[in-house]
Amino acid sequence: MPFGLCNVPSTFKRCMTSIFSDLLQDYMEVFMEDFTMYADSFDACLDNLSKVLTRSIDTNLVLNYEKCHFMVTEGIVLGHLVSNRGIGVDKSKIDIITTLPNPAFVWEVCSFLGHESFYKRFIKNFSKLALPLSKLLEKDVEF
Repeated sequence: MPFGLCNVPSTFKRCMTSIFSDLLQDYMEVFMEDFTMYADSFDACLDNLSKVLTRSIDTNLVLNYEKCHFMVTEGIVLGHLVSNRGIGVDKSKIDIITTLPNPAFVWEVCSFLGHESFYKRFIKNFSKLALPLSKLLEKDVEF
């Protein structure tokens, strides 16, 4: 499927839902242009993987091997670290945020707050901590 077309994600999801409709309720999720499968045990995961790969072959679905991750216990999904312990923070994103320069313009404050708010569920009292930066967005405030 070509990249960049506006309807590719919805077309992909519709195709994937059609191909894997009987598997989606049990151990498979489709989001935008990706899908993931899961299980409670290694053997169950192997069985699920076998079903997904067989269905892919039967329907001529081509997978990009370089983008596939098989039999992992944790991974980055939609920018978050997902594992059997739950959802966590991707450390590489935190490293990037901590090296960002101090904002000097309003648009930089907006950008910085956007990065930060992506992880606000993991930051205790995020609103209170972000308030000084949010005040910089008010009209006629000097840096």
